[in-house]
Amino acid sequence: MEDFTRTQFIQVPPDELGEAVSVKDVIASVYAALTEKGYNPVNQIVGYIMSGDPTYITSHKGARAMIMKVERDELVEEMLRSYISNAGWHSAGRY
Repeated sequence: MEDFTRTQFIQVPPDELGEAVSVKDVIASVYAALTEKGYNPVNQIVGYIMSGDPTYITSHKGARAMIMKVERDELVEEMLRSYISNAGWHSAGRY
């Protein structure tokens, strides 16, 4: 009979964990993949964010799998942060 009172640890080799990728990197990679395939990346990403339907994103270069690892609200937050920063609102105290 097994002893279930002891904590069991499972070690996952580092190569199975995959690299941690930032939301910004995911957006950039998906944007590039959509552009390469001839899609309008802004329309496709917005369609994905609004509907949650992953078929808006091409599977080219693993873009669909990559974007599905990120919550849609995180995508919106990152894009809004970037927009605010580029608009200069952050430095004006509006952020």
